[in-house]
Amino acid sequence: MTLEISVDLLESAIIANNAGVDRIELCSDLSLGGTTPSYGLMKKARKLIDIELYPIIRPRAGDFLYNKFEFDTIKEDVILAKDLEMNGVVIGFLDKFGNIDKLKTKQILELAYPLKVTFHRAIDRSKDILKSIDDLIDVGVDRVLTSAGKDKAYDDLKMMEQIVKRANNKIKIMAGSGISEENILSILNTGVDDIHMSAKKIFESNMIFKKEALIGYMDDDKIFKTDLNKIKNIKNIIKSA
Repeated sequence: MTLEISVDLLESAIIANNAGVDRIELCSDLSLGGTTPSYGLMKKARKLIDIELYPIIRPRAGDFLYNKFEFDTIKEDVILAKDLEMNGVVIGFLDKFGNIDKLKTKQILELAYPLKVTFHRAIDRSKDILKSIDDLIDVGVDRVLTSAGKDKAYDDLKMMEQIVKRANNKIKIMAGSGISEENILSILNTGVDDIHMSAKKIFESNMIFKKEALIGYMDDDKIFKTDLNKIKNIKNIIKSA
């Protein structure tokens, strides 16, 4: 059982590393589900952190149907991730009918090699999750992040069990979305291989001056960072399970 934490700040990556997580998903814009992290974040994280780093390669928020220009950008970012010695990348492609885009997925697998590849929660937007698992096994993806097609990973534990059974140890199943100290045991009992979470907490800005007319306009008086205690609590539950 491995614990992966998604972060969009270097400080959060360092906190997660010091808390003893197994793997970090690097991204920008966690509030949008994560987009491709900057060159600076990847470079500094690789210099300061010795555990596995997987940047998400997602050029924008929204759907997972990418045009030629977006896919060209994705390929360049995968090459950059290799150059910066990342351990893997996180991707996700659907066609317009809601199926896994096997062609694009396979192209990125070949381009990313020898990096590992995780297919993210685009699978939860697919038409048939169990068929999607078969497709991802077929193209050779290493791991899939899923909430079993629901908003939160604990919303349909029976489906999560079916996904694990369908995977049949041919692809790792990583449960993510809404995981907490209160529900993680139920999720572990489905047989998933990995746990994914952001473990974030709202911290107040250190700004003393705040322009009253703009407070709350962009929530710039609050910052989301990784919570060390939350990670420690989760790790303790996993160890005792």
